[in-house]
Amino acid sequence: MRLSKRHIDKLRYKGSGGHYVWDDDLAGFGVRVNPSGRKSFVVAFRLRGRQRFYTIGRYGEMTPDQARTKAMKTLYGVRQGIDPATGVVGEEAPRILDLAKRYQTEHAEAKKKASTARQDAKTWENYVLPKLGKRRVADIARDDVSKLHHSLRSTPFVANRVLALLSKAFNLTEVWGWRPDRSNPCRHIKRFKEAKRERFLSQAELRRLAEVLRQAEHERTESPFALAMVWLLIYTGCRSSEIRRLRWAEADLQEKCLRLQDSKTGAKVVQLNRQALEILETLERDPNNPFVIQGLKPRSHLSDLNGPWRRIRKAAGIEDVRLHDLRHTYASFGAAAGLSLPVIGSLLGHSQPATTQRYAHLAADPVREAANAIGANLSAAMAR
Repeated sequence: MRLSKRHIDKLRYKGSGGHYVWDDDLAGFGVRVNPSGRKSFVVAFRLRGRQRFYTIGRYGEMTPDQARTKAMKTLYGVRQGIDPATGVVGEEAPRILDLAKRYQTEHAEAKKKASTARQDAKTWENYVLPKLGKRRVADIARDDVSKLHHSLRSTPFVANRVLALLSKAFNLTEVWGWRPDRSNPCRHIKRFKEAKRERFLSQAELRRLAEVLRQAEHERTESPFALAMVWLLIYTGCRSSEIRRLRWAEADLQEKCLRLQDSKTGAKVVQLNRQALEILETLERDPNNPFVIQGLKPRSHLSDLNGPWRRIRKAAGIEDVRLHDLRHTYASFGAAAGLSLPVIGSLLGHSQPATTQRYAHLAADPVREAANAIGANLSAAMAR
């Protein structure tokens, strides 16, 4: 029953003590009828582990609609840890640290891929919690988020990922009743422009890289698994995380493919060329370790390739090249070989055709050369 004037007028005292009638639309909002017949609007809630009742006002001095509005504000304050009797904010008011924990548990870990959830956790830990962790969720204003976003301006990609994370998290605070509707402090904060980086290795750079890798293999200056990972990135066009976490169970050497279960775009099949297949066939296997690229700890994969890759690229004279640029290089060589954009997209595992469009100008090169050759032949045929 939704409490209205008509319903409240009909209420009569029943039993001993206070007689309560609760509203069906707003949990915790009700009317108390005293033995004297006096009726008062109340809210019921739990604060610091105790059941509490708070009188909003007397019926007759305020209408049911006025009482309902006040009840909503009072109950919202309670969720922020505010005792309506004193107006004092208790320790129960959720803070950004609490938001991070609940976001990870109820959203990231429940609805995102494990690798993405881990990345979200790192974003909270590295960028948000050091600045805002102890602040109350209800107190965060647009200026607070804007200052944090601006402080990361030297790394636009990171700054924008932090903003996106907070925007989603504050949307959830409204769902959870931690903030009022349409109060997201991330609204109207403009993202930084992210420069698109297209770095492909030239044939000369690839030769130098190969020489360094072979020398490191011969002199055993780097882990054979780190070197194998670089070779596989070159020959498969896979993402770094896909090879680093690759399991032998996903490597179908008989069918010459990788059956990845947890790539960025979901499950996908990667076709193996002869070179990639040879690397996998000759790589040392540990029957007790499920991972292809073994780590130092038992049953683990390589934690990261940053250290070895810095040394390798420095020796090869390509210090500006990221591991992800090896993926771009794989695609660029495919385009130069005359492969169509759909084929390149399929090889890379792109879920959206637009993602492959960055290679459109490269894919046009062999077609342009063919057109020039035809034009030259036609011109020669028509020459006097």
